[in-house]
Amino acid sequence: MFEHYYAVIMAGGSGTRLWPLSRRNRPKQSLSFLGDRTLFQHAVDRLQGLFPYERILIVTVEEQVALLKKECPEIPDENYVIEPLPRGTASVVGLAAIEIKHRDPQGAMAILTADHLIKNEDHLRQLLKAAYQLSKESYLVTLGIKPSYPSTGYGYIQKGAPLGTYEGLQTFKVKRFKEKPDEQTAKNLVSDGEHVWNSGMFIWEVDTVIAEIERQMPDLYEKLEKINESWSTQESAEVLAAVWPTIRKETIDYGIMEGAGKAAVIPSVDLGWHDVGSWDSIFEALDCDDAGNIHMSGDAVTFDTHGTLICEDSTDRLIVTIGVEDLIIVDSGNALLVCDRKQAQRVREAVRKLENDGRDDYL
Repeated sequence: MFEHYYAVIMAGGSGTRLWPLSRRNRPKQSLSFLGDRTLFQHAVDRLQGLFPYERILIVTVEEQVALLKKECPEIPDENYVIEPLPRGTASVVGLAAIEIKHRDPQGAMAILTADHLIKNEDHLRQLLKAAYQLSKESYLVTLGIKPSYPSTGYGYIQKGAPLGTYEGLQTFKVKRFKEKPDEQTAKNLVSDGEHVWNSGMFIWEVDTVIAEIERQMPDLYEKLEKINESWSTQESAEVLAAVWPTIRKETIDYGIMEGAGKAAVIPSVDLGWHDVGSWDSIFEALDCDDAGNIHMSGDAVTFDTHGTLICEDSTDRLIVTIGVEDLIIVDSGNALLVCDRKQAQRVREAVRKLENDGRDDYL
């Protein structure tokens, strides 16, 4: 039933908000948060039983290919689709669609990420099976997450008319997508029961999404067609290198989903999903001790310490905290981060300054 179904894992991000643990030579998806397996390895592991390795594609950048291959040697070399430089998720989807279309004219694809924590893997596979069946009716399907609190960091999806039950799961038309809200709006969205978080995971038939790109993003479609015409030829690398930088950056959410004619959402029931995008998000994903602290790794001694994350990425240093609260302390390699939890999103600013100052040794 699923022989035309492909998984596409987006694994090209750098994870600047998790600096200094995340670096250019060790991007976010190569970090471990649960056990010894990296986020990328978990992303591949949870697809087993639904997608064989030959139907798992990895979209990434050239400098990360060797590292990812080492982490998951079971993925065939030809399944790495190289993005010359970041141009947003809309172009990633288009590039993966070209590859799958050449392999399988009847192909459908699940767009997944390499930097999510998902604790209920059986439920994910259930959702992906249901979404595949719904995609056969020409829907662009997204997976929704039942909100556990009024987050201002996630986008929301309002459920519309029901579309039926697939794999025991209720499905709905998408009424509308909503931006990351302010705190009061988020409280309203959670309390009304009509909204779910946008997980950033999408499922559709290749032909369906290509048609939507042509309708809504004609400039991107035109450039993808140039790439497609040379695909699997000796000129493919040259054409890709010439065309790709001219693509305007855009996300699949803004570029396609918000204006899609047939968009559907399948709300998860208990997925245990977390988008580990910044240091403050770790408090949602991992268990805290009785004082609300998270000790990720290394050696630490704490006194009167509350709501603090400590990550010591070495074997020969000790971190001691006394009388502090709501801090993020990350000691990794040649850099130490000490940050107020409420300011965690500003870590990206620090990375940008290091880039602007040419301090590449710290990136």
